[in-house]
Amino acid sequence: MSTKVSDHVLERLRAWGVDQVFGYPGDGINGLLAAWGRAEDKPRFIQSRHEEMSAFEAVGYAKFSGRLGVCTATSGPGAIHLLNGLYDAKLDHVPVLAIVGQTDRTAMGGSYQQEVDLHTLYKDVASEFVETVTVPEQLPNVLDRAIRTAYARRCPTALIIPGDVQELDYSPPTHAFKMVPSSLGASEWTATPSDDAVRRAADVLNAGDKVAILVGQGAAGAVAEVREVAELLGAGVAKALLGKDVLSDELPYVTGPIGLLGSRPSYELMRDCDTLLTIGSSFPYTQFMPEFGKARAVQIDLDPHMIGMRYPYEVNLVGDAKATLQRLIPLLKTDRGGREWQDTIRANVRRWHETMERRAGLAADPINPEYVARALDPLLPDNTILTSDSGSVANWYARHITMRPGMRGSLSGTLATMGPGVPYAIGAKFAHPDRPVVALVGDGAMQMNGLAEMITAAKYRDRWSDPRLVVAVWNNQDLNQVTWEMRAMEGAPSFLPSQEIPDVQYAAFARTLGLEGIRVEKPDAVEAGWRAALEADRPCVIEFLTDPAVPPIPPHASWEQMQSTATSILKGDADRGSMVKQGLKAKVQEFLPGRGKQ
Repeated sequence: MSTKVSDHVLERLRAWGVDQVFGYPGDGINGLLAAWGRAEDKPRFIQSRHEEMSAFEAVGYAKFSGRLGVCTATSGPGAIHLLNGLYDAKLDHVPVLAIVGQTDRTAMGGSYQQEVDLHTLYKDVASEFVETVTVPEQLPNVLDRAIRTAYARRCPTALIIPGDVQELDYSPPTHAFKMVPSSLGASEWTATPSDDAVRRAADVLNAGDKVAILVGQGAAGAVAEVREVAELLGAGVAKALLGKDVLSDELPYVTGPIGLLGSRPSYELMRDCDTLLTIGSSFPYTQFMPEFGKARAVQIDLDPHMIGMRYPYEVNLVGDAKATLQRLIPLLKTDRGGREWQDTIRANVRRWHETMERRAGLAADPINPEYVARALDPLLPDNTILTSDSGSVANWYARHITMRPGMRGSLSGTLATMGPGVPYAIGAKFAHPDRPVVALVGDGAMQMNGLAEMITAAKYRDRWSDPRLVVAVWNNQDLNQVTWEMRAMEGAPSFLPSQEIPDVQYAAFARTLGLEGIRVEKPDAVEAGWRAALEADRPCVIEFLTDPAVPPIPPHASWEQMQSTATSILKGDADRGSMVKQGLKAKVQEFLPGRGKQ
């Protein structure tokens, strides 16, 4: 039997080490599906419930494996559905390849059924590389380039293959004019800045008395070096949310997350420092960074396209974080004198942890959402992978989950889209089938995407050597983050027709799929519920009935935000009584001395 173009696509994916492709079938990729049958499902075709989930699963796989995530969909609507997940990959700098079908070449331009100008559609999301295959000889070059580009530029790329092209006999490019041969693989490479730039950066850092470090996901490969720099400089380290798993939160000078979802010691670190070192982060919220002119600053980033952004950095070092820090460390002073600045940071961190403990211990109706995350924290195995959805649950993930060595965690950091929590977790299970995975999800996101993808979890659970996939749902029947944003930013009361959502029996639904389902309705059952979920012999949905009136208070609520929230109360917010009560109780915890619950 002759080798078809579709056969060669799968063969080339296998040669690149691709183990699975996340997708959903359709007649626009019938040729590829037939090839999968001939290839005995290698690489494995992982069927989601929706193409958007396929893309999210590919992103989750790539984030937690460090390898290429691959997704596939049919022409027209299927290809369109991939877009949200691919934009998530683009904005969070994740290597993903999308392979999509297209109508036959003979029908293109004829307003044929499901004909969409996919090259134009994908030109933004896959701006680094998108190509339509029109003849077999274009392969393997375009496929190899798509994969190399996705890895090198940490981005999504796309390959569009018309249906009739998929079924053509494959013939390789020849040794001829206007033929483009290709070869497999690419060596590892490391970019480093010039010696002069490194010396100038060292001069800036050595001159500082109060150094702050901000790390993002780009620092993930430089954990030991970041620790050494922090200790040499007597610095505090704040973490952008995509860098939450870079450094252990058990280190006493790590102040935790930064920004609206951040911690007060991170806010204080940036407010009071005189020097800033940013490593592998493009954290966008300038208002949470030092005031302009108050601090000298150095940035390290692998991508020259992202360097020099967000803050008026004095020295911009383009290079790999690990390699750059290794060259910088010998130039840093070791005789810096007292450690008053780092002692202050440590004290601020201790005080914040006590505040968070008190806030989690406050009574609520029926369950304090902060307590749900706080109770989970000490129970997590050291090799847990955590995913968080967008919304108010991201606040509790950011502030109450202690990252320890060996743990991983991520969320949609830049696009901040709803719905990736569960598909990320499924992608993580395929990346690490021997590790426990916990997804933290709001009820809005669970209704949007999570419920259907529990069917996917049930379908593939037998492929995971560690059966633990725990999906935790904060059930408060409110689109809570937007509700609080309306109050704080618009001074508007909650608009119930848009914010109120139905109460769904999430745990009961899981049980209909043969999964474990646990519903927790009272605070005294929270810890036992978590233990049961983490000990289950199958994927588990655990839902907690939580109080929507508990506010996700920013680390430093501005006067304008407090004024807007008060205005919403005066305008007759439907939950104004509970909102005032819970907001005051939560805020006052920051000013209480000592330990203990209030």
